[in-house]
Amino acid sequence: MQDQPAKEHAPVLKRVMLKISGEALMGPQGFGLHPPTVERIAREVQSVHSMGVEVCMVIGGGNIFRGLQGSAQGMERTTADYMGMLATVMNALGMQGALESLGLHTRVISAIPMDQVCEPYIRRRAVRHLEKKRIVIFAAGTGNPYFTTDTAATLRASEMSCQAIFKGTKVDGVYDKDPIKYPDAKRYETVTYDEVLSKHLGVMDASAIALARENRLPIIVFSLDAPGGFRSILAGEGTSTRVEG
Repeated sequence: MQDQPAKEHAPVLKRVMLKISGEALMGPQGFGLHPPTVERIAREVQSVHSMGVEVCMVIGGGNIFRGLQGSAQGMERTTADYMGMLATVMNALGMQGALESLGLHTRVISAIPMDQVCEPYIRRRAVRHLEKKRIVIFAAGTGNPYFTTDTAATLRASEMSCQAIFKGTKVDGVYDKDPIKYPDAKRYETVTYDEVLSKHLGVMDASAIALARENRLPIIVFSLDAPGGFRSILAGEGTSTRVEG
């Protein structure tokens, strides 16, 4: 009798938020969108979607324009932040194109209305898209200056009743110091919200961590550079750090 192939574990989570930085889309370039990198990330999302998981996304805009940097260079902060929000819309549209080229139905929903290119944010409509197994990309942050896309991801994840936020980074978890600079850096398996804040671990900004703590929303930090990393973490494998209460 032939051996049966081992079955992959069914995902524990049914609806998740994937938060990635705009810099993740740059690839080896120093600016903008690198199409092969965007396609690779889209395939990661496709592999998770094929498991039956409902996926929503928030993408930063730092590969095009970062509001804080503009503000630091003398630009008025509110204007700089709105420019950063527009950069996230550009990234969302780029990711939508990559996902739809793979046959995935995708909606870009913007906190700043721009009906010609994407939908305005209406919570019940966004939930319905997820129920119909469409991938939803939330763009333009919260629609307000002084809030980062980390906070936007936590807010939308809470509104969509996501079971976890997956923070895709260049390293496979949260470390006590920069593992790229310090070979003896220690990775945490789990860490509390309060430890992230008190030790300044840099998972997300303080507003996002506080919001996640209030809503008991776990944050899983993993490497987006590892092929199949997103899928393996959802299947209960791979290396990551879990931030929770």
